[in-house]
Amino acid sequence: MIPAPFTYHRPSSVDDAVGLLASLGEDVEIVAGGHSLIPMMKLRLAAPEHLVDIGGLPGMKGVSREGDRIVIGALTTQHELIGSDEIARSLPVLIEAALLIADPQIRYRGTVGGNVANGDPGNDMPALMMMLDATYSLQGPNGARECQANGFYQSAYFTSREPGEILTAISIPVPPEGNGAAYEKLKRKVGDYATAAAGVMLTMSGGTVATCRIGLTNLGDTPLLAEDAANAVIGTSLDAASLDAAARAAEAIMEPAADSRGPVEYRKHVGGIMVKRALARAAERAR
Repeated sequence: MIPAPFTYHRPSSVDDAVGLLASLGEDVEIVAGGHSLIPMMKLRLAAPEHLVDIGGLPGMKGVSREGDRIVIGALTTQHELIGSDEIARSLPVLIEAALLIADPQIRYRGTVGGNVANGDPGNDMPALMMMLDATYSLQGPNGARECQANGFYQSAYFTSREPGEILTAISIPVPPEGNGAAYEKLKRKVGDYATAAAGVMLTMSGGTVATCRIGLTNLGDTPLLAEDAANAVIGTSLDAASLDAAARAAEAIMEPAADSRGPVEYRKHVGGIMVKRALARAAERAR
């Protein structure tokens, strides 16, 4: 289908973009890579009067280390993330996940900021950002502010981003030495959203789990941080009983929709399996 008519705007700076968003009213959308918004516009599920293209804004692309944090510009593409030496050294789980997003053509254009900002529960990066304790930098008409990824997502396609705000960067603490992380994703075919996916970041001490965080993708209206599941394995050697306990605790917070990927019971069941697989691989890497 063809999108409804709209007026296209291409600001030259973040300040210009914020000013446009403030002046154009409520019927305006931001576009960067376009892989989330444009398909919805073609289906007439979104019909903004104004489209503000931030894809060419300076200073919002690239990966850098700033002290004990890794900063990812919101306009960094998935392809650029995959090719980053800094990400490979410090946060290789992001590369593992990015390689499972759609296909190479989409990864060349789709941005990390777009993946985390639009609130789609099927996107892979939001649960990982919650798992990694990321912070989002936002700039809007009232100035700049920061927001924790855990708490940013309110329901499907709704976040705590205020009207007129632009997500400009993502900041992630550098994980401690000896950590292990893994992302397990079940999908029907290449390019599909997850039927269920789980990310794990943990550390080991003396053969037992010392710290653990678990994020879940496409198993609710928002990405989920499975705190009880993580607590179930802390202090254990990740034996079969503790893995089963973690899976049960994770399944208890899952509320997937019944859709073409399967009924609710099936999606929760495979969600628990993804949690166990991610825990086992993360522990192996930590050891």
